[in-house]
Amino acid sequence: MSANLASAAYIGATILFILSLGGLSNPETARRGNLYGIIGMTLAVLATVLGPRVTAAGIPWIIGAMVIGGSIGLFAAKKVQMTQMPELVALMHSLVGLAACLVGFASYIDTSVVFTGAEKTIHEVEIYIGIYIGAITFSGSVIAFGKLSGKIGGKPMLLPGRHVINGIAALIVLYCGYAFVQAPSIEAGMLPLIVMTVIGLLFGIHMVMAIGGADMPVVVSMLNSYSGWAAAATGFMLSNDLLIVIGALVGSSGAILSYIMCRAMNRNFLSVIAGGFGTGDGAKVGAGGTAAPAGEVVSISAAETAELLKDSKNVIIVPGYGMAVAQAQHTVFEITKLLREKGVNVRFGIHPVAGRMPGHMNVLLAEAKVPYDIVMEMDELNDDFPSTDVSIVIGANDIVNPAAEDDPTSPIAGMPVLQVWKAKTSIVMKRSMASGYAGVDNPLFYKDNNRMLFGDAKKMLDEVLVVLKS
Repeated sequence: MSANLASAAYIGATILFILSLGGLSNPETARRGNLYGIIGMTLAVLATVLGPRVTAAGIPWIIGAMVIGGSIGLFAAKKVQMTQMPELVALMHSLVGLAACLVGFASYIDTSVVFTGAEKTIHEVEIYIGIYIGAITFSGSVIAFGKLSGKIGGKPMLLPGRHVINGIAALIVLYCGYAFVQAPSIEAGMLPLIVMTVIGLLFGIHMVMAIGGADMPVVVSMLNSYSGWAAAATGFMLSNDLLIVIGALVGSSGAILSYIMCRAMNRNFLSVIAGGFGTGDGAKVGAGGTAAPAGEVVSISAAETAELLKDSKNVIIVPGYGMAVAQAQHTVFEITKLLREKGVNVRFGIHPVAGRMPGHMNVLLAEAKVPYDIVMEMDELNDDFPSTDVSIVIGANDIVNPAAEDDPTSPIAGMPVLQVWKAKTSIVMKRSMASGYAGVDNPLFYKDNNRMLFGDAKKMLDEVLVVLKS
């Protein structure tokens, strides 16, 4: 393939990737967006492999790597459950960071192309920044994987004087960068490069360990942005225009998503990085020395829940991570289908940070074939709760916590939440009275119009479905 034809293919792939991002912004066009992305990536890979920069001797190695990587991808796609998608995404982000580091070191020791003067300085700065971003992305994503999979606790680890430590580390990185660019040889430049890489790895670990479990959706989107910038830096190192553009697209879109999610939690990005809240230990309500909310918990049975739904005209369902864990989305769809056939207006309310990653609940509901037009964002539904007969919360907690509005001392004070308690009756489905991922008590459980349906979400919903059918 000629250089001109490869460039044309890169332009076509870039357009397809832009269309893919546009399609993924809406559930109704997400399938088409995925298709655009698949075609664009296929075109980009073919243009790269068959392009003028790859020799015939290198093609078998590339094909072998693609077969191995493709096999791992197919295995993961078949084996990984929907509840494991957040940690899988974090793990894939780590691979992008690792690739940026490896490509950076390979580019530095590559003597096939000799740079001089300003070009040499620019090339080395590209390598230095690319490896630094890649190191942070790699180690941070590995820690995020551990937190999301439960292998590492969700409680933030806040070292004393952490900001001073970060400041000193930043100064060392800057000094090493100067020493690296001024190094007279590859051997002399390797030491400051390795020191910077180690600091980058440690900073990635420190940064994500300091972020609490409740902020993990923001972390996933943040690492998505970092992986994009790491890919862009790799593109600069390899002089690959397509990789630069695509990395910039991913990096900027991830940054915008992080900003949107921070707004949804009434937090700013710097406060999340500085140390988020969230224990992730399922502390009991009223634990930790704080007073438990006043009131009495009233439980309800699956049969009583079904009767309430039968007599309703308007129902809003708010899904959370508990629905994903119980794999209850298909039963939820069956209940929704049955109620809609009876003339009940059923809608779903999705909080921007519900689940463990952006769009987690949307993906689960789409998998269960829930119609897109009844799946709505928080802002579209909050004003409708007062006219709602029954609001059902399935495995969610922090995103329906009235303390966010009523208690200025709460860690989630000011966070926009779904006002399920304003419905005529609210039903919360939980296994126990444990608090949510943020470790914050929820006064919703004690409100007069709230009922608690305890037990596994899928088992309880199956019982509700049986009663509805009868």
